[in-house]
Amino acid sequence: MAPGSPAGSAPGSPRLEGPSRGASPAGHRPGSAAGPTRLPLDRAFPRSARGAVKIARTLVALAAFICFLTAGEHEFYTGYAGLETVTTVFFLLLYLLRLDVRMRCLYWPLADILNSVTSAMLLIPVGLTAVKIKTNKGIMAGGVLSLILLALCLVDMFLLWKKISLEKARGRSAAK
Repeated sequence: MAPGSPAGSAPGSPRLEGPSRGASPAGHRPGSAAGPTRLPLDRAFPRSARGAVKIARTLVALAAFICFLTAGEHEFYTGYAGLETVTTVFFLLLYLLRLDVRMRCLYWPLADILNSVTSAMLLIPVGLTAVKIKTNKGIMAGGVLSLILLALCLVDMFLLWKKISLEKARGRSAAK
């Protein structure tokens, strides 16, 4: 070890000097997980109407998935309820982590409206046939939850449409 070199460093190795060494908060090192690459949370989104509907959609879809799964229905009902849960969690995380602002490759509210429309169109036959079949209480409960999820999809679609309409109006008035 060279005289004057800190313990554990090899002779001739570069030393990092300056503000990044020593007096950093909580042992923060450049490139660590607590650095500036951390995604900011949108704390206002869960308290908004759109956030509340998105959270309710996620929970009802998860409950319908669990009902269909525990009822022993491992076909279309369970698969669609699971798919609905995953896509709703995706959009919830997208808005919560503000990834829609970072990823400008797609207009995310429009993609969310298309998701709500296709979900509503597929939830009509799923909910009605599950309620009509009545083979056991789990399938019937899943069908009722699917119909509730259909109503939440329609509310979500309306709120997103309202958001897009307001953004268009603001964009036109700002351009004048």
